[in-house]
Amino acid sequence: MLPDQRRELILSFTEKNGFASLQQLAEVTQASESTIRRDLEVLDGIGQVRRTRGGIAYVGESLTAFEDRTTRALAQKQKIAKSVAELVQPGDSVLLDGGTTTLEVARHLANRPLQVVTNSLPIAQLLMNSLQTELILIGGYLYPKTGVALGPLAVEALRTIRVRHLILSVGGITEEGMFNSNTLLVEAEQKMLETAEQVIVAVDSGKFGHHALAKVCDLDRPDHVFVDSGLSPEWREKLRSSGVDYTVVE
Repeated sequence: MLPDQRRELILSFTEKNGFASLQQLAEVTQASESTIRRDLEVLDGIGQVRRTRGGIAYVGESLTAFEDRTTRALAQKQKIAKSVAELVQPGDSVLLDGGTTTLEVARHLANRPLQVVTNSLPIAQLLMNSLQTELILIGGYLYPKTGVALGPLAVEALRTIRVRHLILSVGGITEEGMFNSNTLLVEAEQKMLETAEQVIVAVDSGKFGHHALAKVCDLDRPDHVFVDSGLSPEWREKLRSSGVDYTVVE
């Protein structure tokens, strides 16, 4: 079992029960207690659980499936996606990651004369019948719940890709940088950052001020950030002072 799968199982079990002992988690995951302790350090560090005497208590948000995440902040994501898609010109090459906001971007790119590269099965299914779109699907380990191809095969394929735009979604943004909830996902996204002339992050305002499992990049790494009007004045000032080029979509 991969570390991310094991940690997801730990979170799922602890969320359901409210509390889990070290022995219970070792039995559920079929892993050693020393391995579980390392997992708990990671999960405690990102605020998903709180260490207690003999185990952990659940305090975080659940790791939900892609289908569930698509309905969260949907109106905001749709507005952001429309603005992002307007940057893309006929004939451009675009790399889309597997986020729910990038799925909304893909809806606006359908039936346009473009070259679209993605590691997302939902995005590929959306665009596969778009006759004007040249679709390139990055393969690899298809991660459960998300339908995103990850792992060494995906990373190796991305080494050969060069595109005009990378459109990226993230699970959390703090002053430390941009984060996502899966280390395999972050590994692929970090390789994506090397492929593009222009890096665009599309993210709803609810992600600001929150960490996720692993850091994707520094706050000022993207060329442009698109966010909805719910972004707080404090975060608008933080982006400005950090030199981040951003657009608030009304």
